[in-house]
Parts: sequence; structure tokens; C-alpha cells
Amino acid sequence: MDKAQAKLQIDELTATLKEHNYRYYVLSEPTISDLEFDRLLKQLEYLESQFPDLAHTDSPTRVVGGGVINEFETVKHRRRMLSLGNTYNETELREFDSRIRKAIGGEIEYVCELKIDGLAISLFYENGKLLQAVTRGDGVQGDDVTANVRTIRSLNTELHGNFPAEFEIRGEIFMHRKGFEKLNRERVSAGELAYANPRNVASGSLKLKDSSEVAKRPLDITLYHLLGENMPFKTHAECIEAATSWGLKTADTIEVCNGIDEVLRFLEKWDEKRHDLGFDTDGVVIKVNSLALQEELGYTAKIPRWAIAYKFQTESAVTRLLNITYQVGRTGAITPVAELEPVFLLGTTVKRASLHNANEIERLDVRVGDRVFVEKGGEIIPKITGVDFSQRTENSVPTVYISTCPECGMPLIRREGEAQHYCPNEDGCAPQVIGKIEHFVARKALNIDSIGSEMAKTLYSRGLVKDIADLYDIKIQDLLQLERMGEKSAQNIIDGIQESKNVPFERVLFGMGIRYIGETVAKKLAQALGSMDKLMQADKETLLGIDEIGEVIAESLVQYFAVPEHRKLAERLRAAGLQMETMVKEQAQAGTSLAGLTFVISGVFSKMSRDEAKDLIEAHGGKCSGSVSSKTDYLLAGEGMGPAKLEKATQLGVKIISEDDLFAMIGESTKEQASSEPAEPQKPSQTTLF
Repeated sequence: MDKAQAKLQIDELTATLKEHNYRYYVLSEPTISDLEFDRLLKQLEYLESQFPDLAHTDSPTRVVGGGVINEFETVKHRRRMLSLGNTYNETELREFDSRIRKAIGGEIEYVCELKIDGLAISLFYENGKLLQAVTRGDGVQGDDVTANVRTIRSLNTELHGNFPAEFEIRGEIFMHRKGFEKLNRERVSAGELAYANPRNVASGSLKLKDSSEVAKRPLDITLYHLLGENMPFKTHAECIEAATSWGLKTADTIEVCNGIDEVLRFLEKWDEKRHDLGFDTDGVVIKVNSLALQEELGYTAKIPRWAIAYKFQTESAVTRLLNITYQVGRTGAITPVAELEPVFLLGTTVKRASLHNANEIERLDVRVGDRVFVEKGGEIIPKITGVDFSQRTENSVPTVYISTCPECGMPLIRREGEAQHYCPNEDGCAPQVIGKIEHFVARKALNIDSIGSEMAKTLYSRGLVKDIADLYDIKIQDLLQLERMGEKSAQNIIDGIQESKNVPFERVLFGMGIRYIGETVAKKLAQALGSMDKLMQADKETLLGIDEIGEVIAESLVQYFAVPEHRKLAERLRAAGLQMETMVKEQAQAGTSLAGLTFVISGVFSKMSRDEAKDLIEAHGGKCSGSVSSKTDYLLAGEGMGPAKLEKATQLGVKIISEDDLFAMIGESTKEQASSEPAEPQKPSQTTLF
């Protein structure tokens, strides 16, 4: 056989075997016997051995693994992988629906999908071929596990149909219970310990260095979230239907529900039927179906506002409460912890559970020595849900909540309207100070990755760092005195501290750990006020005038900077060289045609993104607000704008304009410039997701 004939046969066999793999693993509709499949596979293996240069990189003969990986490469996600908010009952779910309807108006169409208990994965396809597979990691970056993911037989690495040139699709890698049980039987017969649960095996399998070993694990995949630019779809359901038509394995239990009552019926049905499934599911994900409405609702720093996970009631166990201890958090919040007699629950041994606060202890009337019911909230975090009062002894003593800090002895405070107790000694209580250091050096703050949790504790305990500003006084000679500290490690710490001086002001503000000042709020404050000086001078009224800053945040900031030591801390950070002003974008003032006018932007535009629209308005002297009010002059409306904003604008007589109207207000030259180099529309999928 010559090379040309071999190529024809190899190409034909490769395509045929891929089709049979797809029918068997994805459609569950095999059209040939296992014996016939193996015969074709052996034929392809033989031809590839004779002509190795003709073998396809994703040949069916290679799904059994491709060698040993020395290290997994860390890859930054093109779009952040966010988490989901959780709800556990109908009341909370109806509150979620109420918030959506209040923001959008009218009944909402939702999509419900079973939430499979597995490992989140993000796949990238180019020209119909799998290019890369990346784990969730911390949501910003994950591990490149492409070689291992290619071994999953239900994953189609080469697509068919009318797919986009480039796209990303996210899903879950998991293991069926039958496959898990078979794997455990093999391990036990070989004298090895059995695995605890399918999820742990699926997660651990992807981190194996030898992909041939991964191929031996019965992993499966389901895909549920399509992302990309210029997608022609209007709903999430359309995205999933399209992905399925390209040969990708998606959930076959997905259902479109008109309104929250239909969602509740879906939950009721699957709360019962889930026990008949061959895999573990811990709940249902509920998403707004319309992509335009998803864009309108937007995101917080951690979760999408248009989706939520409903968690089914979990399995529980009964064990004895041995003691109640108290932990002090970074903000001084006191968390009571139940120390339990070890009990096995959902694949792990539980020894501790959160009791949340004094109210919860009082509500449960939980006491040391009680037999208590333990569940895993969301099947992950253990919590006490009740007490078996029939087992309570006569000498049982009610729990008295502590009145002083277990770490520094300071009397605890409890602010009006709050359930949590706090230690007010925020600058002298060891766990709080160490927690602030850990928060300050974290990736989302100053990103001093050479200082981890243990190093933060060491620096504090050795007296080198008593507050975050002390980090900038550390000398390499100080570090070299620490146990097991080499010169290279010491230099890495010094270099990391030095590099942190380039971090923008908004992250410095976030890193200071002021109560209620999260990542998103810090950004808002930095953009609105521009500098630490203005922030320290701002009164409550000024702060309340900033978009999305409410009473609690404003009060917290005013109280924080009223403390002289905190103002001194900010000055020390400034003297150390940290950024204390917002770096203004290089943007020349294009004109004053919009001076004095306030705009609200809603919807998706064809010639610019929402951020570009905001920049354009501000460049011409206008101001942008997040909500329609009597002070709003114009509502800039794009496709799929929020009905609630439209209704309010109509009630208040606010003029509604299109992007072309905006260009006309600014001037023809701007319109021509925007039309000649149009920005891609900002689809919901471009922002990111879980």
C-alpha cells in the first residue's frame, strides 16, 4: 500500500470511528457491536503504526492518553469563571424572582438545568476542533488539562455543523456511580483503599500527570454555557440547542419555564427523580433565558445577578457535640464552631460545623453534650440543623455566648440590627491583624504572592509586621533571620513588596480591608473620588451621592477614617510609594456638547459596547448614572433594554434615545469615527460565567 492509499484509509477510518464514538458516548445510540468497533480500531492502529506521520492528532487510537505531563501550565481565563448564589427553599427562590421582575418588569422566562456534582471545566474550540481545556482554578486562572480532557470519550473534539470559528463552552466533568463503583471494586481487589466519592475521583483524575491513566477513569462530561463574540442567539436555550447540533454533549434534562411557578414544578419533579439518576446532582441551576436580559441584570464581583442555584435538601447524620469554640475573623466577627464527635457524611468525615452566631445557638438551643443533626449546606459546608432533645441529659447546661474576645480578651460588641458579635480591637487582636495582612497581600488586592498565610503569621509573630504598612519597612536582613528562610525566598518577598507599589489605587483601597469595602465598591469609590485624600475628606452625604453606595458603606467609611491611626496608616502607605490616586485614562476631552446632562445606559448596542458609550458621554462632558431618576435627562436604549427602566423613564418623562441619536447630539464626526471602527457589541457571554 502506498502513502496516498494509506492516507485515504486512515482518514476514512478516523472519521468512521469518531462517528461511532459520538453515537455511543453522546447519543447512547450505537449502530455497531463492540466487536466490530474494536476491529476497525485495530485496523486504524496498524495503519498508523506503518505511517505514523499520517495519524490525526485527535485520532480515536489516541484517546487512551498521550504520555506524562511534568507540570500543568497555569492559564488566565479569557472570561472570569464566576460562582453562583445559592438558595435552599421556595421563599428564597421567590425573593430571587421578585428581584428579577422588579429590575426587568413582567414575568420572566427561566431555564432550569440539573446541577451535576463534578468539576467545572472551560473548553475552547477553533474551527471546530478542541484547542484547550482549562479548570476553574480561582476563577481568574486555572490549569491547562487539555491532554487529560481529550481522553473523555463522550467529548467530541472535532465538531460538525454550522459552528462559529471560535467559541468557549463551559461544563462539568463527572463520574457515573456505576463507573465509580467498578473503579472501587478494582482498587479493593488490588489491595488499595476505596475512593470516598465520585466527585473527588473526577477532580483528582484531571490532575494526574499521565493521561493514559486518566483514560482508564470512566469520566463523563456535560456542557451548559456557551460564550463567544457575535453569537446569533437570543436565549440560553438556543445556545444549548446549537451546541448539541454541533456534536457537543449537553444536558438532556434542560427545561424552559415560564415564570417561577413552573420553575418550582421542575424542582419538585427532580427532587424525587434525581435518586433514579446514574450520577450525583445536588440541585438545579435557574437562569434567566434571555441573553439581553442577562446583560441588563449584570453581575456582582462574584456572581451573576440573573442566575441562582437551588440546592436540594441534603443527607444528615447524628453525632455528639463535644464543645463550642470561637474563631475571630479578619473583620473581628466572632464565629462559634461546633466541635463534633467525628461522623461520616456524604463521603467525608465531619469533625466541625459552623454555628454561625449567638442567634442561631439560641434558636437551636444547642448545648455541649447534645446529640445533634448535622448536614452539609449545599452538600459542602457542614452545619448543625437541630438537636435530638430526647437524648438530652438532665444535667444539661444552656450555652452562654462569650462576652470577651477569645484571642485578646477585649469585651465584644454587637451592633444594633446585626446577629454577629465583634471584637473591636481591630488593630491589636492577633487574628484580625494577621487576617488583614493576608487580605492585603492577596491576588485581588496587592498581589504579593510571595507572602502566603503561614508567612503572614510568621511575620506577625516575630514582630516584623504589626500592620500592613510595616510590610514596606521589611529589610532582607530581617527575613534571613527567620527559620528555613533562604536568600532567594527572602529576595522574592522583597521583590513582591516592591512590585506591589504599582498596583492601582482601587486595589490598594480594597486591600486595606475596610469593612463592607469589597472589590466592586472599591472600584466605584476610586472612580468617583479619584484619590485617598478625597475619600478621607468625604462626609456621609458626599459618599451617598456615589452610585450604589448606601448608608451602611458610607457610615463604615466615615467611622474608619475618623480614627487617627487609620488616617496615619493611609499616609504611611502613601509614603511607602503606593498608588493613592486613580490613574485617569488617556482620553482627551472631545467636547462639551453633553455638559450638564445625565444619561442612563441600558441594553446592547451595535456600534459600541456599554463601557464605550459611557466613555463617549463623559468625553463630551456628560455624566452617567446606574438608575433612572428625576435627575436623568436621557435614557440611552439599546436592544433588549430593561422594561423596568423603560417604564420608569416613561413615567418621569425622560427622553429615550438610540445610539445614533447620541452620535447626532455629539456631532457627525464622532458618528463617522465610530462607524469606521465599530466596537464589537458587548454580549452577555463576553463578560463571563461559572
